[in-house]
Amino acid sequence: MPLSFLPFPFYGVPRVRCAFQTRAWGVSEGPYAHGNIAFDVGDDPRRVSRNRGEFAATLGLSALAELDQRSDAVVFDPPAAPTDDFDAAPPFPCGGGMATDRRGVGLVIRTADAQPVLVTDRAGEHVAAFRVGKRESRSGFLGRGIAAFCRRYGLAPRDLLAVRGPSLGPARTVCKRFEEDWGTAFERWFDARSRTLNLWRLTHDQLAEAGLPEEALFGLDLCTASLPEAFFSRSRDGVCGRTGAVIWIGGAKRAGKKRRRRSEGVSLGVGTAYDDAPPV
Repeated sequence: MPLSFLPFPFYGVPRVRCAFQTRAWGVSEGPYAHGNIAFDVGDDPRRVSRNRGEFAATLGLSALAELDQRSDAVVFDPPAAPTDDFDAAPPFPCGGGMATDRRGVGLVIRTADAQPVLVTDRAGEHVAAFRVGKRESRSGFLGRGIAAFCRRYGLAPRDLLAVRGPSLGPARTVCKRFEEDWGTAFERWFDARSRTLNLWRLTHDQLAEAGLPEEALFGLDLCTASLPEAFFSRSRDGVCGRTGAVIWIGGAKRAGKKRRRRSEGVSLGVGTAYDDAPPV
């Protein structure tokens, strides 16, 4: 039976949990088969609701937090997203990353080629989750997000750990218009012969430039476009579902019994709203 989730342990930080969902479960059909958890891709919202409920139950999470991922803002202490049945998508706060120190709340990033980057401090007291697509890679969003995370909680980048989840691999990241779309600043990650861009290495280097030590950087080198049975891929299929990457602090009482704090967003650049493209 295929795995529903790929767990990732941050060794030495046992109460922080990470998991990367595969598509090999769930009730969605057609291009969204089977484990789509995104409402905004054209899937039946009732099926999406069932998948989301199973997502939370399988991981033992009583609360999930999600974003409308068309923004380069970091949302701190995002509200718990409902896992009830819906006829349409519930509202989510707008952002490209989120962070919390609340235990038992799973921070979920939805992807279908973009890189989910999950972060914790070594004490296991704070966690963050970022979506890093091509746009965010070009803009340096991840470095600014790490800086905001550190400022908010009084952390030092050298005390952080990060893992990059399954995403579009170097051999499948074709850039036919590299010179126009990326430019000379990204030449070190570009292979002119194959016209491909190594976004895995770019994200690694951006985290290192943000101050994370080499030994604190991890990656699941699984290409979403090359593994159709396991992952959705927008570059491969066009219309498709989304899987979730999730990080949370364990060992908590049920999150619903805690007092909910007001969520806050921190803008990380000019033109934070992305109306021209759906989240990937």
